[in-house]
Amino acid sequence: MIVQSAAEGGEHFVITMDQHTALSAQFAAEFGNDQFEQVEPHALMLHVIEHHDAGWRELDAAALRDPTTGLPYNLVETPMQHIVETSTASPDFNSQRHPYCALISSMHSWGLYNGRYGMSDKVLLDALADENRAMADAMLDGEVTRQQQLKEQLGSDAETAAWIEEVHLFQNYKQLQFFDTFALYFNCVHESARGQATYAHVPMSATNDTEVNIAPVGAGVYAVDPFPFDGDSIVVSFNGRYVAPVSEGDDLQSVLSEAPLATQTARLVASKEGH
Repeated sequence: MIVQSAAEGGEHFVITMDQHTALSAQFAAEFGNDQFEQVEPHALMLHVIEHHDAGWRELDAAALRDPTTGLPYNLVETPMQHIVETSTASPDFNSQRHPYCALISSMHSWGLYNGRYGMSDKVLLDALADENRAMADAMLDGEVTRQQQLKEQLGSDAETAAWIEEVHLFQNYKQLQFFDTFALYFNCVHESARGQATYAHVPMSATNDTEVNIAPVGAGVYAVDPFPFDGDSIVVSFNGRYVAPVSEGDDLQSVLSEAPLATQTARLVASKEGH
């Protein structure tokens, strides 16, 4: 789960990973214009983007309580054995749709532990305790084997062989990373605390990346430059539930399920319109 920051004394907006990936998919569906190529193969990429964290579903449903906060565990604060399980379960889920979905999902899992293939300075492996490193290494070795097998399968089909050419494959991978981290900008921080942010390695094409900047301009509006989406503005939203910390022994799962579903909305505009 994602536990959004909150103003002092306020309840926290708690978001399942399915709700997070639904926002990622909204960005993916709107992505593309004269400067930025849209995702291709379109339907398959939209599927894996919408389900890139599907391995978290059982864990989110369990609503494990973090004893330090009284709230659900927030992302990487989740006990590592559970995170490792989700890292395998997500590509397992996506394999049911298509081998290419499984490949992109597996790359996403592997990249999270390895600085997103060099595109991030956050290397989860470096932060693991010794008792967790062997477990993570075994999972990552399995994903490398999975990727090799999927590439062989996709490469043997004339229709899909071009999809695994390195420049195109990493264009798709980098698109997913952008949608994922861009969604986290909204998911992780409450509106009044959001600031300026820059996203590197956003692909305009298979061979050309750029930086995308975002800044709040007031009233739930955010200026984006350059604007990678269709048109001059888009409106996106995501669901969650507002909850307060619960005491040890209380049923956090019931508290979450009984909290009403709420929605947060944002309007993104081309930078010139935002100012």
